[in-house]
Amino acid sequence: MLIDGTEGYSCIGAYIKCELMLKNIEKLKPDVLLMDIGLPGMNGIEGIKQVKRLLPDLTILVLTVYEENDLIFEALCAGASGYLVKKTPPSKLLEAIREAYEGGAPMSSHIARKVIEFFSKRDGFPQQRRQISSQTAASILTSREKEILSGLVDGNSFKTIADNLFISIETVRFHFRNIYKKLHVHSQSEAVAKAIKEGII
Repeated sequence: MLIDGTEGYSCIGAYIKCELMLKNIEKLKPDVLLMDIGLPGMNGIEGIKQVKRLLPDLTILVLTVYEENDLIFEALCAGASGYLVKKTPPSKLLEAIREAYEGGAPMSSHIARKVIEFFSKRDGFPQQRRQISSQTAASILTSREKEILSGLVDGNSFKTIADNLFISIETVRFHFRNIYKKLHVHSQSEAVAKAIKEGII
């Protein structure tokens, strides 16, 4: 009702189970997919992985009641572009869908803090190795690429990043392609995760 009742938005499919959605997703070819985590049958995180195999470039937003650090991390690593909780106000949800469509990685502010806390508290990654890795990763990025990556970490859309840096959206996309290659990542969420985890910016 919210999406169909808003100008410029259209809900082209709604499914109670991932299995049903996966049968139709290639035919529907949506711009953005909203995915819950706690679903009957296949859970949302496995659903994200399956969708990414079918439509690698599809933008996926998690919309769920779950706020556990592990689930947030798993969803982003599976290929979600953003993570929102169901108490997100309707206007903010619409804004997040638009932001994701334009290339952003929207997250509720407290979810973003949880992501940062998750990486800062993870064990099993020696400090010396992390520092060397961070220095290496940071050194291969140009100052402009770091500015653009920083904008993404802050949750900005490609358009906002472009406006802030007085460059075109196509230039932002060009820089992101280079960032992906240099950091050996394949999505915005992976780039954000690596930037936070390794202190690249």
